[in-house]
Amino acid sequence: MSKIKKDDQVIVLAGKDKGKKGKVLRVFPKSDKVLIEGVNLIKKSVKPNPQLNEQGGIKTKEALLHISNVALLHPTTGKPAKVGYKFIDNTKVRVFKTDGQRVDS
Repeated sequence: MSKIKKDDQVIVLAGKDKGKKGKVLRVFPKSDKVLIEGVNLIKKSVKPNPQLNEQGGIKTKEALLHISNVALLHPTTGKPAKVGYKFIDNTKVRVFKTDGQRVDS
C-alpha cells in the first residue's frame, strides 16, 4: 500500500529534478510510479491527428517517477517527511512520523 496518494504535495529526492515540489496527479500502484505536475518533463514527437484536430510537433509532458524518489512534503516545516499509519477512532489515518500530525487534516 502506497503512502503517497493523489493530490498530495511532494518533493523529489533524487534524479534530474531533485528538490522540485509538485502535486501528485496520478499514482500507479502496480508499477510503484507517480505522475507529478511540472516535474520530470520530457519532449515527445507527436504526429498530427485530423480526427482530434491536433497539430503535430514536439510537445512537452510529464513522465513517471518511481515512488521511492519522492517524499511527502510536511506543510509546517516545508521539508520531506516520512509517513506512518495510526488508528484513530477505528479508522486508519496517515500521520507524519516526525511530530505525529495527521496528513489528511
